[in-house]
Amino acid sequence: MNFITQNDINNIPKLVQEALELKASPLKYNHLGKGKTLGLLFFNNSLRTRISTQKAAQNLGLENILLSAVDGWKLEFEDGAIMNIDKAEHIKEAAAVMSQYFDILGIRAFPSLKNKVEDYSEKLFSAFQQYASIPILNLESSTQHPLQSVADLVTIEEHKTVKKPKIVLSWAPHPKALPQAVANSFSIWTQSAGYDLTITHPKGMELSPDFVGNATVEYDQEKAFEGADFIYTKNWSSFKDYGKPLTNHEDWMITQEKMALTNNGYFMHCLPVRRNVVVEDAVLDSSQSLAIKQANNRTFAAQAVLKRILEK
Repeated sequence: MNFITQNDINNIPKLVQEALELKASPLKYNHLGKGKTLGLLFFNNSLRTRISTQKAAQNLGLENILLSAVDGWKLEFEDGAIMNIDKAEHIKEAAAVMSQYFDILGIRAFPSLKNKVEDYSEKLFSAFQQYASIPILNLESSTQHPLQSVADLVTIEEHKTVKKPKIVLSWAPHPKALPQAVANSFSIWTQSAGYDLTITHPKGMELSPDFVGNATVEYDQEKAFEGADFIYTKNWSSFKDYGKPLTNHEDWMITQEKMALTNNGYFMHCLPVRRNVVVEDAVLDSSQSLAIKQANNRTFAAQAVLKRILEK
C-alpha cells in the first residue's frame, strides 16, 4: 500500500476516526512496527512533518532513519542518460537500494515552481513508485500534502458542531512564491470526505481545476466568510501564470473584522505562518485559532496511515 493521494484511501472518514482513536491511545499498536524501519527522505527542510512522522513511527514501534538531501543530492531520472555531469546516482539504483534497507519510505519534495508540466507529473514520486519495492509515503509532493490534509480533517471532526459545517479555503498574502500543494490537498481531501467547500482568492489565483473539483469559487473574500464555521488560510502562487506570486493584495490578510463575519468560526493554518502578513496576531492568538491543535494532530494522522501500511 502506497500513500500518495486521496485515491489510496477508500474510506476517508474511517481513517479520520482511526486517527482519533490513536490520539486517545497512542501506544495501543506499539507492536506493529517491531523489527521494521521507516526511512524518511527529505529533499526540503521540515519541522512538523519530520517530527510528527518520527513520533508516529515511534508510537507504532518502528525504527526510523532520517536522510537529508537538502544540500544537493542530485538523482538522474532519465533512461539512457550519460551521467558525466553533476548527477552521481540514478533513481533505479537509489530506489532499489533503499528498498533493501527500509520497510517503508517517506519522501518530501517540493515543486520547482518553474515547470508546471514537470511538477504536476510528480516525476520524482512516480519514479520512486516505479523502482522501489516497498510502500511509499507522501510527506509533501509537488501537488499535494496528504498527511496535512488528514490532520486538518481530524481537527475539523473534533470541533464541528453540525454534520456539514461551512468550510472556506482562503488565499492570503505572502512575500514569497509558495506551492499550491497544501491548498490543492485541502480542497480535494475535504470534498472527498463529503464536505462542501468554498474557495476564495483574488482573480488570477485559481487552483488547478483537477483540485478545485466541485468547490464553489468566490472572489469576494468577505462574502465567502459570511456564516463560515471554519476558515482555512493558505497562500499559494499562480497556477495559470505558473509559480508567480501575487503582490499588492495585503488587504486579503485575515483580520478580526473578517472573522467577525463568520459563525464564530475557527481559524486554521498548516504553519509556519507569517504573523501580520497572512493573519494578524489577534486572530492567531485567539481562542478560535486551531493552528497548534492542527500541528498536534499531524502525529496521529501519520500514525493512522502508517498503521494501515503496516497492517497490509
